[in-house]
Amino acid sequence: ETVDEAEFLKLIKEENYVVALFCPSGSLERCEEFEGELTSIREDMIDMMDGDAWVVKLLDSPFVQEFAVGKTEQPVIVMFRNGLPVIYDGPANEEIMLDTLVRYKEPGVQELTDHTFEHLTQAATGATTGDWLVMFITSSCQLCNRLTAAMETVACQHRGRSNVARVNKETYGEKTGRRFGLGLEDKPDIILFRGGKMYRYTADKYDPESLTSFLTVSYSDQTAEDIPLPKSALSDLVQLCVDYLTAYPLLVGTCLLLPVLLLVAFLLIMGSDEEHKPRKSKKKKKEEQKEKKESRKDK
Repeated sequence: ETVDEAEFLKLIKEENYVVALFCPSGSLERCEEFEGELTSIREDMIDMMDGDAWVVKLLDSPFVQEFAVGKTEQPVIVMFRNGLPVIYDGPANEEIMLDTLVRYKEPGVQELTDHTFEHLTQAATGATTGDWLVMFITSSCQLCNRLTAAMETVACQHRGRSNVARVNKETYGEKTGRRFGLGLEDKPDIILFRGGKMYRYTADKYDPESLTSFLTVSYSDQTAEDIPLPKSALSDLVQLCVDYLTAYPLLVGTCLLLPVLLLVAFLLIMGSDEEHKPRKSKKKKKEEQKEKKESRKDK
């Protein structure tokens, strides 16, 4: 069923499962292949999704950029589970497609916080819980939001073998973000924790294939770093100040300069008041002292 953007947004908001085929007009022949396979598995997929699934098609929709980073010149299939996207990046084969979409039924990415990060990952104590691919995000990072589907795809593909998670480094995971010196920039920081070491993702490709390659193979091309222990309260405070100074130098500089300016202004005002007070001459002081002595004698 072909739908427009308004119908599509309503479906992913209200329905439990929606499979959307995004078709670029420059690749219609390839789109027809995927559309034919989706039509073949539609009834079986609906049964396996508890009778609650939609299969729709969008032509030249700009919304594909919200869920897939790169390679959007080809057909893209995205399944939404209560609004949470995951990308199908397999072949146009009905058996593989049905098996994959059913396995992707449940979310795969875990949400970690300052309280759960070390407990679940065991990163600093030998990684006894397996490998962890973690994306550190900020709430206002647009690219981070666009990578939700790609990270879900990697998580679902490697469920039971590797762990995939994300941490908001400016809210519930701010201390963990400072632990790894990630700063406050609005960009995704992706780190693989493996075998007691950490590897930073430095590529500029964010499709599921590139992320999977990093998780399984190409991580070894990066520098293996020692995993730092959680910071002490004092070290964390120092790192917090450094992060804010780096991210907001003008704001921090203004805040630091303001008390100094207020102190200088106060001293200038007090000095001005002293200058305006009338000074008594020596002659007048002697007369006052003489009057005081005479008044004492009279008493």
